[in-house]
This record gives sequence, C-alpha cells and structure tokens, in this order.
Amino acid sequence: MDTTTYDVVVIGAGPVGENIADRVAQGGLRAAIVERELVGGECSYWACMPTKALLRSAAALRAARQVPGAREAVTGDLDTAAVLRRRDSFASNWKDDGQVSWLSQAGISLYRGQGRISSTRVVEVTGEDGATTSLTARHAVVIATGSGALVPDIAGLREAAPWTSREAAAASAVPGRLAIIGGGVVASEMATAFAGLGASVTMLARDGVLPLAEPFAGERVVESLRDAGVSVRLGAEAGSVKRDDDGTVSVTLTDGEQIEADELLVAIGRTPNTRDIGLDHIGLTPGAWLTVDDTLRVLGGDGAPIGDGWLYAAGDVNRRVLLTHQGKYQARAVGDVIVARAKGEAVEDGRWGRHAATADERAVPQVVFTEPEIASVGLTAAAAAAAGLRTRVVDHDLGAVAGSALHADGYRGHARMVVDEDRKVIVGFTLAGPDVAELLHAATIAVVGEVPLDRLWHAVPAFPTVSEVWLRLLEAYGR
Repeated sequence: MDTTTYDVVVIGAGPVGENIADRVAQGGLRAAIVERELVGGECSYWACMPTKALLRSAAALRAARQVPGAREAVTGDLDTAAVLRRRDSFASNWKDDGQVSWLSQAGISLYRGQGRISSTRVVEVTGEDGATTSLTARHAVVIATGSGALVPDIAGLREAAPWTSREAAAASAVPGRLAIIGGGVVASEMATAFAGLGASVTMLARDGVLPLAEPFAGERVVESLRDAGVSVRLGAEAGSVKRDDDGTVSVTLTDGEQIEADELLVAIGRTPNTRDIGLDHIGLTPGAWLTVDDTLRVLGGDGAPIGDGWLYAAGDVNRRVLLTHQGKYQARAVGDVIVARAKGEAVEDGRWGRHAATADERAVPQVVFTEPEIASVGLTAAAAAAAGLRTRVVDHDLGAVAGSALHADGYRGHARMVVDEDRKVIVGFTLAGPDVAELLHAATIAVVGEVPLDRLWHAVPAFPTVSEVWLRLLEAYGR
C-alpha cells in the first residue's frame, strides 16, 4: 500500500471540502482531498446550480409578463429543450474537469475513491481499480461528505424507483405527470420548476408547505402553486407505492385515495453520508450525524473532542445547517482554525470569533426560489418565542412600497421583522415576493451585526427601490 503524508486530509470534495482545503493551502499547509464521485459535489451537479437553472427561465418569463410593454413582446411559451440545455451547462454536463483543474492550481492533491478512516489521522482511499492508498495527516482529518436524500420506509417505495432530488435536477425530459412526496424547500422548488415546464404536478404535503418558515410564506407559495395548476394536497400522506409494468406510478394515500403519475419525487429530508467512511474504527456510529463543537471538532459520546481534537466535520454532515452557503461558512472557519492550531496561534473561538461558526445558531440566511421567492434570516416569530425572547413582530405589505409597484404591475409581497424587545435589535426577517432574494443580505447584516433599531433609522433606503420596506417597517415599529 502506498503511503503519503499531508498536513490535512479532507474526505469529500464538494463546495465545503474544496473551501476547507483551499483555506488550509492558503495558510501554508499541505492538503489532500478525497472524492468518490465528481469534484464539486452535490451543489454543482444535482442541487443548487442545476435546480436554479431549471427555475430561472420560467421566473424571467413570469416577470416579463407582469410589466406592460414587456408583456406584449412575449409571443410564446418556454422552450423546454433550451431550458434543459442551459441547466446542463450549469452542471458542467456532469463533468468535473474544471473543478479538478482548480484544485491543481490551488496546490491541493486529489485522490479519487472511497475514503475511510482506518485509525488516528489515517485515511485509506480505495480506487475504482481496488488499489488502496494510505494518507496520513500530521494535523487534522476533516469529514465533508455531505448528505443524501432520505427515502422513507413506505411500502413499495424503493421498488418503484422514485426520483430523489438528484434525478429531478438532472432529468433529461419533463414527465407529463409528476407526484411529489414532501412540502419542504426541495419539494416546493421542484413543483414550481416542473409546473413551469409544463408537467401536471401533485404535491403530497403531509406537514404543510414550507412548515419551518413564517406561516405567511407557505400560504403564499401554496396559493401561487395552485394558480399554476399544481394540486397541493395539504395533510396527504402516502401509504404505499407501486410502479406498473407500463411505468405508471400509483401512490395510495393513507385514506385510500390513489394518485397516478409518470414519475414520483421523494423530497422529505436528508441523511448523512457517513455509512462507509470508517467511523466504526474510531468509536463512532456509521450512518449517524456527527456532533461538533463551535470550531467544528467532532465530539465523541462523552462530549469531548475525538482523541486530541484531530477530527473535524463541516457542512451537512454535522447537521447544524443543511445549506451550501452555511457549509462554506463553516469551511472557512474550520480551515482557518486548523491552520491556527497547527502554527500554535491564538484560537478565536468565542461568540462571533474568527474560528467559531456562530452564525449557525441564529443568523442563517436562506432563499427558497419558488413563486413568490421566500427570503429569510434568523428566527421566525415562533422560534424566537420558543427561545424565550421577548419579541415584537412587525409586518408590512411589500406591494405597498413604491419600488414594488414599479417593479411589476400587481406586485404582491409581505415583509416581517422580529425584534428582540430587550436589546432592540432584529433577530429575524422574512420576505415573500418576486425577486426578494437580493434584498436579503441587508437583513443578514442587521441580524449578524445586532444593529440597534435607532441606528437603523440612519440607514436611508434609496428611492424608489423595494428596499424602502425597511423604512416602512421601522416607522411601523415606532408607532
């Protein structure tokens, strides 16, 4: 067996693993990265990029039809083949040559194959040819293997070969009828995308649509989906699934009703990719989520870092926040703290310290690219109350802002800020409306910076922009 030593070995070359290795290399340490699939990971090929490409063309068409003058110039419907070709380009046609080239330019060594921890600081990589290479890390091993789609134990479901988010993102054709089990972000976005591409879509949303968001967000998305022809079945639960010989999928609900479709997408959650990475060799449970401290060191059953703190985990696999941008945020923190510890430098692991992933707690931004878009950061009103905060909730009709009226005729939207009354700072912010994604970062800065409301009075929004909603919310709060 070949053996090579590096300062840091990263298992998983998705966006999180790539960023960890890059920060380590920029800090002057030698890094190796192990990947069993495509360099670039889920986000590049089966999630963020291709799915947003599927959504964008229909969103642009809807936007044009909302503005007189542009509306009259629209003479046709979506070109589905062109949408899929554009999607393919954003997924790099499922080839990772460009990302591999970037790793090389960054001075990061790539090992293709299944990486497994065999002992302290040792990772064995088994290639497709069965050959095994042993990598030893002087300072740290980082697990960044991400998560996969959760397929629940519904009778007949696995035998019916359902789509997961991967198959939906990479679909080569639009099914005539698509059934979706789930009502979360992936389910809502894919219902929006495939309805826009002409599919007849049925959503089986047992727990509601966007149940973790502010209630008005899910309500507006449901209304929009139904307007687009989607059958949204709130509270509906699949009891069994069968795929017939002709390819038709039959979903029998727990109340006995039967739904038929050409394809079935399961989008109800994620499961950690930790089943075959050697956790059993270090006293951890294969297939389990990993628990970490604020500097992303993996903790054992006793709550202490594994060994002398040589093992880290970042991204989905630690279950703190299952979002690509938040995983990359963790990657920057963990890459930098590994360098600091290797060089004997001070570790800034206090709240909002350089080496602590504090934003994971109460300042997570997220955009759901449905119609309307849902953009949020921090706590919902319900979550803030559950956290024991004394809050005030302030709402405003986003469509009543001058900039919104200019943006589109009949603009409909809603904005909510959740204020911590004891500190007079914003702890949560949610927007629902066309193109609100680009408004989110201002709210993120306000939450992370804990900017007092009396200081926010001096942040003057430009007129006439949709951002004037900030002034309206502060006026409403001051009444």
